Amino acid sequence: MSRLRLLNLSLLILFPIAWAAPLMKAGLLPLFSLSEISVLSGIAALWEKDKFLALVVVFFAIMAPIGKVLAMEGLLSGRLSERVKPWLYHLGRLAMADVFLIAIYITVAKGIGVGRLEVGWGLYLFTLCVLVSLGLSIFTKKKT
Repeated sequence: MSRLRLLNLSLLILFPIAWAAPLMKAGLLPLFSLSEISVLSGIAALWEKDKFLALVVVFFAIMAPIGKVLAMEGLLSGRLSERVKPWLYHLGRLAMADVFLIAIYITVAKGIGVGRLEVGWGLYLFTLCVLVSLGLSIFTKKKT
């Protein structure tokens, strides 16, 4: 098995860890403890308020990245044809959208200055997973 395939398949383990890991810790006042927010806890909270938006987040944060990893595995293993590459490009863009949105939320929350917000290690892991996936698709595109 090639290194590219191993790296790609490792994302099937790392993505779920990143979804459960704390993306950020938020609190209203500096004196009170901070609540950890993960992708999964965010989706659960969103499901109670707006099911449609929760489904959109599930698609961008969970389905698109996993779909891309599985499609990349099919391409790298020779099970899928080269015609899949344009779809991988689009899946990669969809998977990157959620990292961008999280960054905007953190910037806005810090800019407003209401409460306290700290970035959690899960945000770095999640960003790393998305960037590795993006890098794999770029490297695979150049290689073939």
